[in-house]
Amino acid sequence: MKRLLLIAALAVFSMSLVNAQEGFKVGANVGIPVGDASDFTTFGFGVDAYYFFEVGSGFLLGGTAGYHHFLGDEEEFLGITFDYDDFQFIPVGAAARFYIMDELFLGANIGYAIGINDGNDGGFHYRPMVGYDLGSVNLNLSYSAVSFDDEFGDFTFSSILLGVEIGF
Repeated sequence: MKRLLLIAALAVFSMSLVNAQEGFKVGANVGIPVGDASDFTTFGFGVDAYYFFEVGSGFLLGGTAGYHHFLGDEEEFLGITFDYDDFQFIPVGAAARFYIMDELFLGANIGYAIGINDGNDGGFHYRPMVGYDLGSVNLNLSYSAVSFDDEFGDFTFSSILLGVEIGF
């Protein structure tokens, strides 16, 4: 089911890219896990692709897809070392940007993050951000979270990310 959803989302996203390139952006980010995720991961990195349409003065809407990878931590307890697995997500969804000044913007991504490592079913994804536009490049700071239920209850995998996006 996950693969079918991923293929469908990527197909729709790819078709939207064929129509025009002026709103296409790619980004890379690095980050640190916070909250629940900091207990078993140490560092994260990812890439994202966006396509935006201007729907009003300073207001952009579009779609996004990406890949986020978090490195598993290791923990020692009573002389035994436990290694946690890496976590990987493919977030797919909608994205918005609102320019509050010529260069300064607020943004948000919302959708579903497909979990691709064993035991990771993914969940609801949201990512508020603030950014500074330098022309064809922008810098951003964001909070990314994936909320889901597992056998232990409600869980939120969250991180603070610093990113750069390049527009084409």
